[in-house]
Amino acid sequence: MLALFSRILKLSGRYKGRIQGAFVCAFLESILAKMPVFLAFLVLSGFYQKTLTKAGCLYIGLALAAVVVLQALVHYLCDRLQSAAGYMIFADKRMELGGHLGKLPMGYFTSGNIGKISSVLGTDMVFIEEAAMSTLGNMMSYMLSAFILLVFMFFLDWRPGLIAAAVTLLASVIAKGMNKVSLKEAAGRQDQSEHLTDAVLSFAEGIGVIKSYNLIGEKSEELTGNFRRSRDTSLAFERKMTPWTRGLNILYAVGIAAIFALSVQLQLSGGLSLPYLCGVLLFVFDLFSPLKALYGEASRLTVMNAALDRIEAVLNETELPDKGTAHIPSESSGSPEICFDHVTFAYEDKEVLHNISFSMQKNTMTALVGPSGGGKSTIANLLARFWDVKSGKVTIRGTDIRDVPLAELMEQISMVFQRVYLFQDTIYNNISMGKPDAAEKEIYEAAKKARCYDFIMALPDGFQTVVGEGGATLSGGEKQRISIARCILKDAPIIILDEATASVDTDNESYIQEAINELVKGKTLLVIAHRLNTIREADQILVISDGRISEQGTHDELMEKDGIYRDFVDIRKKF
Repeated sequence: MLALFSRILKLSGRYKGRIQGAFVCAFLESILAKMPVFLAFLVLSGFYQKTLTKAGCLYIGLALAAVVVLQALVHYLCDRLQSAAGYMIFADKRMELGGHLGKLPMGYFTSGNIGKISSVLGTDMVFIEEAAMSTLGNMMSYMLSAFILLVFMFFLDWRPGLIAAAVTLLASVIAKGMNKVSLKEAAGRQDQSEHLTDAVLSFAEGIGVIKSYNLIGEKSEELTGNFRRSRDTSLAFERKMTPWTRGLNILYAVGIAAIFALSVQLQLSGGLSLPYLCGVLLFVFDLFSPLKALYGEASRLTVMNAALDRIEAVLNETELPDKGTAHIPSESSGSPEICFDHVTFAYEDKEVLHNISFSMQKNTMTALVGPSGGGKSTIANLLARFWDVKSGKVTIRGTDIRDVPLAELMEQISMVFQRVYLFQDTIYNNISMGKPDAAEKEIYEAAKKARCYDFIMALPDGFQTVVGEGGATLSGGEKQRISIARCILKDAPIIILDEATASVDTDNESYIQEAINELVKGKTLLVIAHRLNTIREADQILVISDGRISEQGTHDELMEKDGIYRDFVDIRKKF
């Protein structure tokens, strides 16, 4: 438990002083909470010894009033310090996590970790800041109260004190076993929370496909199964904790009975005065209450511990190195605009690109074609440094992109993919992401070049229209043109294009093609090609198959060969 407190202090960063202040307040509160009992003992002792005076009663009454007021004040300060600190700490942690996620390789997000991220943000962090942080001061208060009561029991008489110490020691042994079980079960409970989050996200994102194939019942059963498993996991957690809690309660009851019986026996035999017997009776029924409350909250702290493990696991994921200090020159000085030099790449242990080498000259277009899964998208992603190469290097104007700060690299590249994502914000803000400091005139001009100005102005609020999350309130073609406007505004010299017209209707295709023509003027273009009219215009075509460049050349050169490209073209001519 002390280790967890230390862990929280380490986590709290600049708010460490607030947590430490809450612990100090908890210490003071634990002393003040026991002062009324101590004052009651003084009153009883004064009555018995006939030393109590009117002035003494007045002083004790004033002391009691002061204690009550001070305890209320200290309790308020403790709650204010620790509860507010929880929200402050995790506001910073969410920002830290967001910055960290932005530096992770894209492979992390495609390996089934979206549910984990959502669970960390929506479950683990919320649990700690709302449920656990507010109890830390209380837990410290319980520990200190237990110690103070134990010391005072020894002050009254060492023999009942020994029983109290033995019970406290036995309780700590039982609690240690309980915490081991709790830690194990808490980890499984939080993991199931992640699986549930993943299932809910999968169901929500795929609801269109699920309904169109009449799979509501089947997929609902999968989701319901996750709800059921979450319920069963939580119930199993409580069932496994109950015997330990019951054992502690029995131990406390036996300890209280033993202290009570021994104290009465000592008083009858003359070994303990009546005031001190009254003192023991005043304290004994409250003696183990702090321990009971402390270990009663222990399960919450073990869940908190498991939640911290999961948060730290995400934060400890290896980021793409971003310590480069080199700069990409504005001119190539004889080097190709882009060069892949003997590049090999692997997803974990699976090698997917093998010794890829090619170059692209400035203001030229290179098309990547080939069967699905051949490695086309991986090449495009390596250029944008979504991952790092296993061996070889990728250069822009002769500079290895790994030696360049990521922010500077991304200034050189714009990307347009088939699957467009727009944020739940105004259209104006979605376009301005390409250049946050752009003037309104520049944004309108980019929208006109992208052939989306007219349909935007026809919307009820024009550029201030808020689109649904992911751009759900717009058609595919409209979203695509807005994304192209974003790239036009950015005006990067290198364009990566996963052919945007491949999955849109005929009406939108001509508009999007016009927008693309505006986008690529005077740019170096890498296209993942699907349509013949795009491929024919390319300065060079790379046929990517099984992670290798199988063929390379212009459209006419490759058509003269009896190879993959010619088969690719012949098949498309039939449609």
